[in-house]
Amino acid sequence: MARHKAQRSETRDFVAFLIKLALFILILRSFIISPFNIPSESMQPRLVVGDYLLVAKWPYGYSKYSLPFSVPLIPGRLLPHSPKPGDVVVFKAPPNARDDYIKRVIALSGDIVQVTNGVISINGTAVKRKRLPDFEHPVTPNSPCYRTEFETTREAGKLICRYPQFQETLPNGVTYRVLDIYENSEGDDTKAFLVPEDHMFLMGDNRDRSADSRFPAEEGKAIGMVPEENLVGRALVSVFSTDGSVEWIKPWTWFTAARWERIGEGF
Repeated sequence: MARHKAQRSETRDFVAFLIKLALFILILRSFIISPFNIPSESMQPRLVVGDYLLVAKWPYGYSKYSLPFSVPLIPGRLLPHSPKPGDVVVFKAPPNARDDYIKRVIALSGDIVQVTNGVISINGTAVKRKRLPDFEHPVTPNSPCYRTEFETTREAGKLICRYPQFQETLPNGVTYRVLDIYENSEGDDTKAFLVPEDHMFLMGDNRDRSADSRFPAEEGKAIGMVPEENLVGRALVSVFSTDGSVEWIKPWTWFTAARWERIGEGF
């Protein structure tokens, strides 16, 4: 009898431990930090497919989008704070607010934004832009070249992609690198946009591979103007990156596929 009581007590303790662990993870992911992986090329060169990062949940406050599955337990937005231009943010993408996207904040409510010949202007002032050496990355299973004319071969037979790269400096002094691969591409020339109240104008750093606020919101595609209410969090730090060559039945590829130089990069 005593043995059965001890077993039941151990089972209760284990179940209680699992419940506490689940609650801890739920609170951690909802209010402090959560993981995010990069599924597309829209934020190259800063982020590439196969990057894994942590997203800080506290900088902009909390809403139902902070919770798993967007459970509507938080009315409106608690402790709200607007992002700063230049922040890299994760958000629920319009129009359906179901999918998590990641883009860079370019302008906030009341700003007038226009793109002319690939150059952004904010409130009539052109964003400073400087040509940098080409962005280079090895061709890997999850990072191919878009077109063969961007491919070059380096020693040891490795195929390298090289894309035109620029540095932009926003009016608040934030600098970052962008890719502008094609001339006169869609999105290089836009009308003037007035950012509505409590909204953001967001763009991907890879200007020719990003469906962003330059285009009307469409499910699974562009996002239009994004309400601040849709914010999930701010990109914090890269914690892992893989080139896509992992084979789970070959444990050594868990290490050879890692892009170690990308781990630990902040924002």
